[in-house]
Amino acid sequence: MTGPNGTDDVNGMDRPDDDDLGEQGFDDAEFDADLLEEELRRAAAILDPVPAELRRIAVDAYALHDLDARIAELTFDSVVDGVPVRGAMDAPRMLTFHSGDVTVDVEVSAQGLMGQVMPPQPARIEVLTGPQSAAPLDADDLGRFASEVAPAGPFALRLRTGGQVVVTEWLRA
Repeated sequence: MTGPNGTDDVNGMDRPDDDDLGEQGFDDAEFDADLLEEELRRAAAILDPVPAELRRIAVDAYALHDLDARIAELTFDSVVDGVPVRGAMDAPRMLTFHSGDVTVDVEVSAQGLMGQVMPPQPARIEVLTGPQSAAPLDADDLGRFASEVAPAGPFALRLRTGGQVVVTEWLRA
């Protein structure tokens, strides 16, 4: 039923027609999803904070996540052990990690990260950069892996080869 002034009368209340909104609809060009997410996170932290005991349990569980992982020792770092090449600008950083019978050679440059697991074998590699990890990398049958994204800041590698887990030392890129 239409009431006075061209509005719909619903249960005795006037409601404007959709046409009355005109061109003032939602403009997603000015919408900032990151800003909205941040505001929602702040509101959730204030209105529904994570209990301290639950946070402690979560941190303890994460710390035990790779308790059985073997730590790979840094045995070569081109920044420390390498001989600089005259005229070379932005030379890639070469790293070698060793743990038991597994060796990992890694090259880090502005173009990304690439490396090889020795002895050659398939592996799943995660680039750890803090609480979140990058997309996992897969090493082929020759142990080679690559990523077009160079780690920024401190990073470590977690390798899953066969039945073992190997985690490298943390380094700054």
